[in-house]
Amino acid sequence: MTPVPPWTVPLFIIIITMAAMETMRNQLEKKLKEFQGVQKDLQKTASTRNQLDVQLNENKIVKEELELLETDANVYKLTGPVLVKQDLEEAKANVGKRIEYIEGEIKRQDATIKDFEEKQEKSRKELTVLQQQFQQAQAKATGKA
Repeated sequence: MTPVPPWTVPLFIIIITMAAMETMRNQLEKKLKEFQGVQKDLQKTASTRNQLDVQLNENKIVKEELELLETDANVYKLTGPVLVKQDLEEAKANVGKRIEYIEGEIKRQDATIKDFEEKQEKSRKELTVLQQQFQQAQAKATGKA
């Protein structure tokens, strides 16, 4: 069987190939945007997680400082622009509750980060497959054209 010269390839095959390539390109762009969105969400969540970590450390330092105080020491809480006197035990309880809350938020953020990382990995694999398929289709189209 003799090879068919490229100029004898029917026009409709070339048009179908171009349409298929355009569809694949659109799928690839859509998947890339999805991947970038997941990356952006992951970065935002990681940033929030880091802020919570800083807050947790600050509150732990406050708790340590409160533990060093004598029972009759004066403790003041900043409320807006005003310092308000507060009972030492009440201050310790408030800081303890704040630490518990922040620790809970950190756990929630960690779970969200894990979900985003899984989505990112899944999206990365799908993107890689689409890129390979697109490159193969491009090679075939170039070979036939």
